[in-house]
Amino acid sequence: MAIVQMEQITKHYRMGGQRFTALQHISLEVQQGEFVAIQGPSGSGKSTLMNIMGCLDTADSGTYMLEGRRVSAMSDNQLADVRNRRIGFIFQNYNLIPSLTAYDNVELPLIYRGVPANQRKQAVLETLESVGLSGHLHHRPAELSGGQQQRVAIARALATNPSILLADEPTGALDSHTGKEIMALLAKLHAEGHTIILITHDQAVASYADRVLYIRDGAIA
Repeated sequence: MAIVQMEQITKHYRMGGQRFTALQHISLEVQQGEFVAIQGPSGSGKSTLMNIMGCLDTADSGTYMLEGRRVSAMSDNQLADVRNRRIGFIFQNYNLIPSLTAYDNVELPLIYRGVPANQRKQAVLETLESVGLSGHLHHRPAELSGGQQQRVAIARALATNPSILLADEPTGALDSHTGKEIMALLAKLHAEGHTIILITHDQAVASYADRVLYIRDGAIA
């Protein structure tokens, strides 16, 4: 089953009065259970593609079907619901709330979703244990290493049981050893059945995926 189906996706921006093409005629599919890497240099369009995949931005033309639903036909509320329930985001700089503990950061999207307290507690404890952080529930981000913060971010993404884990340069802020640990964790999650789409400029990181798509100058190379 194809979770992501994109046909002829194009995106333009205006910068300094000039029109800039970020994506041109992108067509791709991602099947349920796949681990796909989208690799390209800085400025290639991969972050724009990730934003459209994650329903954080919209294409100017083309068709994006997510789990069989046309994204362009969704209302703002429906898009927000998709981002909260169907897509688990993992960012380069973690995007954790500094004043909250690891437990609270993972719990937050479940609160937004309206999950009852007892179910939230079970989901938070299970996901933090799955990423090896059951002993750091009450630590705030400043009290954790970079690798531990990224594990919290992965647990937060997993807690809502999403259809897709969308990882944008997940090792970009980490040293090489810690980066390998995070990629090993993502590989483990894939082996457990999770669908993962990874955005990266790093060939070594992309090599963990089953399939690599190369993007250059806004097009699949």
